[in-house]
Amino acid sequence: MSIIEFKNVRMAYGEKVVVENFNLSIEKGEFVTIIGSSGCGKTTILKMVNGLVRPVDGNVLVEGRDTRETDLTMLRRNIGYAIQGSVLFPHMTVEKNIAYVPNLLNKRDKKRTEQAVEKWMNIVGLEDSLRSRFPSELSGGQQQRVGIARALAASPDILLMDEPFGAVDEITRGSLQEEISRIHRETGITVLFVTHDIGEALKLGTKVLVMDGGSIQQFAPPREILHAPATDYVRKLVEKERRRCHLPEEKLGDCEYSGAI
Repeated sequence: MSIIEFKNVRMAYGEKVVVENFNLSIEKGEFVTIIGSSGCGKTTILKMVNGLVRPVDGNVLVEGRDTRETDLTMLRRNIGYAIQGSVLFPHMTVEKNIAYVPNLLNKRDKKRTEQAVEKWMNIVGLEDSLRSRFPSELSGGQQQRVGIARALAASPDILLMDEPFGAVDEITRGSLQEEISRIHRETGITVLFVTHDIGEALKLGTKVLVMDGGSIQQFAPPREILHAPATDYVRKLVEKERRRCHLPEEKLGDCEYSGAI
């Protein structure tokens, strides 16, 4: 069952065409990682899902409804959004940041909001003692976890993530990767995750979308990307990862992301 569909989508900013004749169907519960060169349209694709960007031509359907004909406030209530850096409200505590959207949805039901905050702090690995702290009092990794908890606190069906771990150190990044993989397994949420790191894309994705020049180079499970690259562009990405892993081609599946494939 498709939860997101792009049909003959074209997007341009002025005379610069970013996405051309883009067709894609994403099934419910997939973890789709999106990788490609800068300016290839990755973030634009993400923003089309929650209506932050409207295509010039074509249609974007979310849960069967065209985003052009959907109330954007209602659409976004069902979509979590986490980007690089936490982008938290600096004047709000951890608790109030996470509770922001649930408060809008639950109105006077404070207990339900409190339960949501407690649940997601626990899931993303935030200690309860951090509730009253402000973003400036947190580490980069803690801020990112708060951002993820806030994006998930309304229990959305779809989670959009735009290079969410790009601003943290490697150890923290590995920990956050494990957390988001676990959350995906436990909740069955549909995730679209933009990254510049082919290793991260292969490690996390159930499907990997490789883009270049606004078009799809390949959309396939990690194993197929690794062993049957569809274009020269994909082949170069795979070769880059092989060199990073210091492995011959026949051993590429033994790299750190092999558990995901």
